[in-house]
Amino acid sequence: MPHRLTRAHDRGLKDLGWLQSNFSLSFGPYANPERAGFGLLRVFNDDFVQPGKGFGLHAHANMEIISIMLAGRMNHIDSLGYKEEVGADWVQIMSAGSGLRHEEHNVGDDTVNFLQIWIEPKLQNVTPRYQRRHFPAEKRRNQLTTVVSNEEGTAHCWINQNARLSLGFYDAGQQFTYSLNPLNKSVFIFVMEGALTVNGQAVAQRESLGLWETSEVQISCETESKFIVIEAPINH
Repeated sequence: MPHRLTRAHDRGLKDLGWLQSNFSLSFGPYANPERAGFGLLRVFNDDFVQPGKGFGLHAHANMEIISIMLAGRMNHIDSLGYKEEVGADWVQIMSAGSGLRHEEHNVGDDTVNFLQIWIEPKLQNVTPRYQRRHFPAEKRRNQLTTVVSNEEGTAHCWINQNARLSLGFYDAGQQFTYSLNPLNKSVFIFVMEGALTVNGQAVAQRESLGLWETSEVQISCETESKFIVIEAPINH
């Protein structure tokens, strides 16, 4: 089965002092033709933001933007009128659609760590949307929890693309089979903490594994592990 493993030390890096961004896929100053996206998954950044710092007001359009909060507290202010604060275990999405502007800053005393994920939309120029949901870790142990999908509902966030994002928090020794939606042919797995074996391939902390031309994958947790599974179409 075709796959692409990215070791933690092989990721791109931008260090501005107040912001450290680790790039699993090409983004901004990191241009690696071998990692120019993964299907419709265009951006996967592991970001660290220092207290009192953040991203000033800026615009987005026609992109599904997902933030997975891992640590710290971040605010969110946008041109749709939302003024929110999110912390660890919160997930927020922006279906940027025809266009919106937003800003986000670390409003706590500790470093913020979040995953910044961009997925190409299914439809262009839709009405922009913002949404957030809380997924407490203690309620997710030893299960894979869908946090974003293309289906509307109250249990998760939804976006304008046939994609599914799931968070895993498993004890050592746990094993399971992950089955993809038949419309999707690729899956991207990133380990935040711990170590996995995926279809026989070892994936350590802060490493990612992308697989395609498959309908399911076998996942084994070698230690207590936290990870994210992203499935999306190879193309529109």
